[in-house]
Amino acid sequence: MNENLTKFQTKSPEGYVYASYGSAGYLKNVIASIITLRRYDTTRPVILFCSEAHQELVEKYSLHYLFKRVELLKPENASIPGFKHNIQKFMPFEKNLILDSDIVWCRDPNPLWQSFSSTKFTITGNEKADVFFGGPKGFSVLIDILLRRRERTLKRFGLTYLSRVQAGMIYAADKETAAKVCELSKEYFKRQAETHFRSRREEKGRLEESCEWSLAMAMARSRIQVYPWLNGYESPQLDFIESFTEHAQDFENVKCLYYSDQFVYDLKGLKNRTFQKMLIRIFSMLPGRGDHFYVTPYCLHFGWMHQKEALKTFSENCWRELTNN
Repeated sequence: MNENLTKFQTKSPEGYVYASYGSAGYLKNVIASIITLRRYDTTRPVILFCSEAHQELVEKYSLHYLFKRVELLKPENASIPGFKHNIQKFMPFEKNLILDSDIVWCRDPNPLWQSFSSTKFTITGNEKADVFFGGPKGFSVLIDILLRRRERTLKRFGLTYLSRVQAGMIYAADKETAAKVCELSKEYFKRQAETHFRSRREEKGRLEESCEWSLAMAMARSRIQVYPWLNGYESPQLDFIESFTEHAQDFENVKCLYYSDQFVYDLKGLKNRTFQKMLIRIFSMLPGRGDHFYVTPYCLHFGWMHQKEALKTFSENCWRELTNN
């Protein structure tokens, strides 16, 4: 493991940016993510922006060799909105790939960098947001639908569409564009009471607000296209769902079950496996809806609260191997 972590070069206009704060588990996730990254990319450097407590852990266990630099994250930026609404402040490279800590790399990212290079700024996502995006996650979403709250939000802000932004992966190569999107996002975020969007903290286990709906509105206003999150064999990231993912304990040779029909694929998030399988079987009876194949995404993203245990185990194992602690 250590050979790949120590031999990478630092002269590169392209690089990876991570942020970590809060519990030590987030730093451990970053370390695990870098370990998987170095299986495929030993050239592009990594810079970490982190809290003082995490900086002290890096120093205590002599983990600086993993990064080109470790920068202190100011308290006002140590939150999801505080960081992602200020992306222009965290662009140390000419071309930056800004990543969540709960990401595991599964393949060589070179083609992904080549694809991103055609734009100045983008965020992974779907062109059309689902009904749950930024709203209630249960049956109460039907009230939003019946009252046309989404449509009323868009009309109030002069927008005609809403993308589904998944901000676990952000590409930024132009500070002016990033600043424009972020400033608009902040303004929308301040006006949340005028929208149909809910606080993320209403969800069980969530302690921080989401910035994704405000980024989606800002990108629509700025006429910036999201980068396709679901893109078959070229998907930049897919959600980790245990029943949909084949993987070794160290997340090598990853394969994800992928349904061509997005509605059927989105059923993966249902917690009840029996109910999930039943619905997939029913909807797959329609021509084309059951079409599926296995893909290896560039990254696995552990965004679902009930699917984080495998990442936690892997991160702890990586941490013990590197720190003997």
